[in-house]
Amino acid sequence: MKAVICEKYGPPEVLQLAEVEKPTPKANEILIKIHATTVHIGDSKVRRLEPGMGAIKDLFIKPFMRLIIGFHGPRRTVLGMELAGEVEAVGKDVTLFAQGDQVFASTEMKFGTYAEYICMPENGMIAFKPNNMSYEASAPLSNGAIIALLMLKKAKAQSGDKVLVYGASGSVGTFAVQLAKYMGAEVTAVCSTANLDMVKSLGADKVIDYTQQDFTQLGETYDLIFDAVGKVEPSKRKAALSKTGQYLNVLTATDSMKLSVENMNFIKTLCEQGHLKAVIDRTYPLEDIVEAHRYVDKGHKKGNVVITVYREDS
Repeated sequence: MKAVICEKYGPPEVLQLAEVEKPTPKANEILIKIHATTVHIGDSKVRRLEPGMGAIKDLFIKPFMRLIIGFHGPRRTVLGMELAGEVEAVGKDVTLFAQGDQVFASTEMKFGTYAEYICMPENGMIAFKPNNMSYEASAPLSNGAIIALLMLKKAKAQSGDKVLVYGASGSVGTFAVQLAKYMGAEVTAVCSTANLDMVKSLGADKVIDYTQQDFTQLGETYDLIFDAVGKVEPSKRKAALSKTGQYLNVLTATDSMKLSVENMNFIKTLCEQGHLKAVIDRTYPLEDIVEAHRYVDKGHKKGNVVITVYREDS
């Protein structure tokens, strides 16, 4: 089968398309034919071995990353953390899934989704794909949507809260705007000029162009500042939070959070009910994974970048 191999850390060019052995499911595993995966900032950070927490913090974090992921390059050479696909085969002990089931899944730091096939344990982070969404639209749900949901749950966001989403046009940000609105919050979204209309279409009550206005100078305070890019300075947080307000940073708030199938199923239900959708910026074939990583590295993607792996016409 085709897979993208990463044997050393570095620029996008370290990613190489190769032929590798197709996996065979163990007794408790399912074999998934991957239709779509994604490139998000987490994939880029792993490929570059760049935590992205700031120069000083990165200096201390990098050695731990090498211990966990691999010293000279990733031990698991096929990267990629999320997917949508079809169950092609099941192990003899599998009871939760059957051949032909359409699913979306997260492999987290086990990686492996930059390939045509993957085996996962049936009790892994796997859920049935929303029946009203394509594989391409479903693939980003197991990362950006889940992170946004977990962060809002952690903050106990509720109806009537004033929520500011900073970095509202990215993967986590676009999902955060929609989820906060679903929870009944009044949502102010901060993004660049080019993304104002898109973010407003997701349900934001107010939009602020950070290239033209500083949200801390508008006289508003918020019950929750949801920093979807980890860039809000401490002084600005203090100025814009209400007395009991909370600040959540996507770079640190998810450290103790764990994915669950229950949350994945909740996201699936919201999608099927029309409350949630994935914003797709660009779609690339697996063969163009290097170009996809180059684009994500620029830091200006809108929503999600999707990789099509298996295509009906291929």
